[in-house]
Amino acid sequence: MSAGIAALQLAFQRLFGRGPVFVSEAPGRVNLIGEHTDYNLGYVLPVAIDRTVAAGAAPGDTGLAHVYAVDLGECDEFSLAQIERVRGVSWRNYPRGVAWALARAGHSVRGVDLAIAGDVPQGAGLSSSAALEVAVAGALAAVSELAIRPRDLALIAQRAENEFVGVQSGIMDQFASALGLAGHALLIDCRSLDVDAIPLAGADGVAIVVVDSKVPRKLEESAYNQRREECHEAACLLGVASLREADGRLLQAGHGKMPERLYRRARHVVAENARVLAAVAALRAGELETLGRLVNESHASLRDDFEVSTPELDLLAGLARGVDGTLGARLTGAGFGGSIVSLVQHRAVEHFRRHVLDEYRRETGREAEMHVCRAANGMEVKHV
Repeated sequence: MSAGIAALQLAFQRLFGRGPVFVSEAPGRVNLIGEHTDYNLGYVLPVAIDRTVAAGAAPGDTGLAHVYAVDLGECDEFSLAQIERVRGVSWRNYPRGVAWALARAGHSVRGVDLAIAGDVPQGAGLSSSAALEVAVAGALAAVSELAIRPRDLALIAQRAENEFVGVQSGIMDQFASALGLAGHALLIDCRSLDVDAIPLAGADGVAIVVVDSKVPRKLEESAYNQRREECHEAACLLGVASLREADGRLLQAGHGKMPERLYRRARHVVAENARVLAAVAALRAGELETLGRLVNESHASLRDDFEVSTPELDLLAGLARGVDGTLGARLTGAGFGGSIVSLVQHRAVEHFRRHVLDEYRRETGREAEMHVCRAANGMEVKHV
């Protein structure tokens, strides 16, 4: 039992006077390549990481959900018969949204006592929200004796974020959190929802290094939904249902039919889908320099065509690429703040830490935070 789970159980005992019956644990994720392609029904290549959100749960006697956020020291209570959204931006909307989405999917959710804790950095682009949603979905399903496949729980969690919380995310984050496999990246086809586990054995000598810029990313307050709308507009102007169906030839033919801004948004998505497939081929062939080049190209496209980077993320990516032993570096997640991901040879990790964090502090006055991550398993629900 990890120290984090033990602490969660103690907190549950203090608050509810008994221990949890189930603990559902779900990881965050870092996306190696394939950004803003998921809601365009394209390809993504995330890994679940060894940072998780855990939800301890026990059946309640009433039709109420009592929820305690251990890390925040805050509580919530709501009726499962009539689940209402809390105004503004609040962590409370995520458990509420999951319970709401389960009910909308036709499942009967029983009263529950729930405590939540985790170590996925918030606002860092590592999908703490999806980890929370998936962990809560697993806990509520277990308490309510619902036999729901992890894949379907991920879809329910996505619906909670899209329709209840109000962030129009694609399926990548929830799929990575629910279906992750240790030692593998997941190639997710966001149109067919097919998932292919890609071994990272060819990159054994390479660490996945995440550096949090400490510029918080709040999707509800960012231009994320605007980018999604722009992609939809571009697809309509190209005469396709989604940008997944576009290729370079169609994009070039339609260049004159759309504003330059929309053309650049579409150009990023079309090129990024091709980069994901090329990255998978590079991983399978052990061609790590090619993989690093593709990662660098992804950052440039996100910066210039999709315009979701920030000066801090650009600085971090540049500092990372300046370290001998770094294969590639790019922003990861939606952008507008958050983190970069770098592929760094193990021998260079400590030099990377000193150089990147020190120079970033010197130039911005901010204290970046670095995480060396490994590819981990997805959601696990245990009877305790």
